[in-house]
Amino acid sequence: MTVPALLATPRPTLVASPVAEAYARLAEVFPGLRVRELADGEPAPRGAGWVGADELAGGGEALDAFLAWDDAQVLRDYGQRARPDVVASFALHRYAWPACLLVTVPWFLHRRVPRLPVADVAFQRALGRMTVRVREFACLPGDPAAALPGARVVPDEEALRAEVRAAVAEHLGPVLEGFGPRMRRGKRALWGMATDEIVEGLWYIGHLLGEEPRAMAELGLLLPGTGRAGASTGPEAAARAAATKPYVGSAGFRELTGPGGETLPTRDRASCCLFYTLRPEDTCVTCPRTCDADRVRKLSASA
Repeated sequence: MTVPALLATPRPTLVASPVAEAYARLAEVFPGLRVRELADGEPAPRGAGWVGADELAGGGEALDAFLAWDDAQVLRDYGQRARPDVVASFALHRYAWPACLLVTVPWFLHRRVPRLPVADVAFQRALGRMTVRVREFACLPGDPAAALPGARVVPDEEALRAEVRAAVAEHLGPVLEGFGPRMRRGKRALWGMATDEIVEGLWYIGHLLGEEPRAMAELGLLLPGTGRAGASTGPEAAARAAATKPYVGSAGFRELTGPGGETLPTRDRASCCLFYTLRPEDTCVTCPRTCDADRVRKLSASA
């Protein structure tokens, strides 16, 4: 007997990869970064500008070459050399910003969180290319991808947010160890930088996707932290900070009012990128050194 289509039990949509669709969408809105999954048995690319995340974590010759690229770019663009720790900060940003998107974009778009240890990621920054090998990922109940090898179902959204924090920490932790000796910063400052890379990367991509308010709301839940310095204290703030360790601070979003009464979203970074050492008069709009009046002026001009 043929079952009418309206009465048939719907079959879940089959998926071949938990992240392919998310990475394809990322490339659509941000062509400057393209991510390719490696096939089974396919070696990660090396040479021709490629570097493995494990090589950066090793802190040896591969990291030296990576830093030399930023050193040369600073000299070319600004006509002066930056301090070695500033060069290392720039180089870490150039890796960590796209690396965080490998985890946060699939989570934001499809509620899937890949685990990507450093051995499974390679980067070619001159071309804006990354390769990944996804062996394990977390998802929610009812996700068709739960039938894929390596899937791990977690009970709810908060558990999935914990998976995001853990996945980024698993990947960035060794990289921060590799960069640390070059940066003259302690662990707390390094994890403050990691907090900023997570937030500012997905905030920007959310804007390109036309979903900036949702991205800001999701990031606020992902990294509730302790808010602005001195703005949130007591047991509840301490509990939020403990729940999101090793990250430092919060997503840090807040609103300013423009000259015409318009709302201007901004955030307070947990760290400083040190760009002021090259251009003291030109700080970033989210820099802790930038006062609100300057933020309003810069945000209004860009709008």
